Amino acid sequence: MAKENRTLSTDFILLGLFQDVGSPKLLLSLVFMAFCTALLGNMTMMVLIRMDPRLHTPMYFLLSQLSTMDLLYISAIVPKMAADFLSVRNSISFGACATQMFVYLTLAGSECFLLALMSYDRYIAVCHPLRYPVLMNGRVFVLMTLGSWLLGALDGLLLTSINMTFPFCSSREIRHFFCEVSAIQRLSCTDTSLYETAMTVCCSIMLLVPLTVIAVSYGLILSTVLRMKSSQGRRKASATCSSHLMVVGLYYGASIFTYMQPGSLRSPWQDKVIAVCYTIITPMLNPIIYSLRNKEVARALRRCLQRCAFFHRIGKIGVSKDKM
Repeated sequence: MAKENRTLSTDFILLGLFQDVGSPKLLLSLVFMAFCTALLGNMTMMVLIRMDPRLHTPMYFLLSQLSTMDLLYISAIVPKMAADFLSVRNSISFGACATQMFVYLTLAGSECFLLALMSYDRYIAVCHPLRYPVLMNGRVFVLMTLGSWLLGALDGLLLTSINMTFPFCSSREIRHFFCEVSAIQRLSCTDTSLYETAMTVCCSIMLLVPLTVIAVSYGLILSTVLRMKSSQGRRKASATCSSHLMVVGLYYGASIFTYMQPGSLRSPWQDKVIAVCYTIITPMLNPIIYSLRNKEVARALRRCLQRCAFFHRIGKIGVSKDKM
C-alpha cells in the first residue's frame, strides 16, 4: 500500500498566496505594485552605481550585488505566482520546482554572507580609514563577493538535493506560493523529523555566524564612534551605517523566524506571511532605505536626473531647430 500511495508524477500544485484571503485581486494588485517598485528601485540602484564614478568604491560594489540578489529573488517567485493566479493553472513541474528552490536558497544564503561582508566593510571604513584602500582593494572585495555567491550556491545545492529526493505521497499540493523547503517536506511519505532538526541546526549556524560578524563589527564601530571628538564625524559614521542596520534587521528578522524555528512549531499560514516579508517586502524596501538614508546615493540620483533633464532640453532644442 505504501508504494501505491507514492507517485512518480513530476508535477506539484502550488496553492498560492491568495486562496484564503477575502480580496485576492486587491492583494495581487499590492503584490504587483511591490514587484514593480522592487524592479525599479533595484535596477536604478545598479545603474547609478555603474554610471556614477563617485560610487565606484567597495561599499557600493557590495550594494550593487545586494540589489542584484534582491532583483533575482523577487523575480524568481512573484511572476510565477501571479501567472498561476491569472491563469488558474497552479501546476509546477518537478524540475521547475527544484530550480526555484535552488535559486531562492542560493540567494538567501548569499545575502546572509553579503550583509556580513558589508558590515565588515563599514568596520574597516570607520575604525581603520587610513588602511581602508589596502584592506579593501579591488581584488579583496571581488573575492569576498564571489565567496558569498559560492557559499550560497553550496547551501542551495545541498538543501535542494536532499529535499527533492524524498519520496512524495499522492497529495502533491504545496501549501505555499513557491517551492519552499518546509512546504515540500510536508508532502513526504517518510519521517523527516531528523532531517528537519538537522536543517534547523545547520540553518541556525549559517545565520548566526554572519550575524555574529555583524554584531562584532557594529560593536567596534559604536565604540569608535563614541570616542570621536568631532560631531560631524559621528553623524557621518552613523548615516553610513544606519541604512545597513535597517536592512539587516529586516532580512535577519524574517530569516531567523523561518529557519531557526522547527517546522512543527509553525503553521503554513505563518510560513506564507513570513515568506512575503523576505521575498517581496525586503527586496522592495532595500533600495528605498539606501536611497533615503545614504546621501551619496541621493546625490547620484539627483545628478542622473539633472543629466536626463539636460539631454531632454537639448533634444527639444534640436527638434525645434529642425522644424525651422
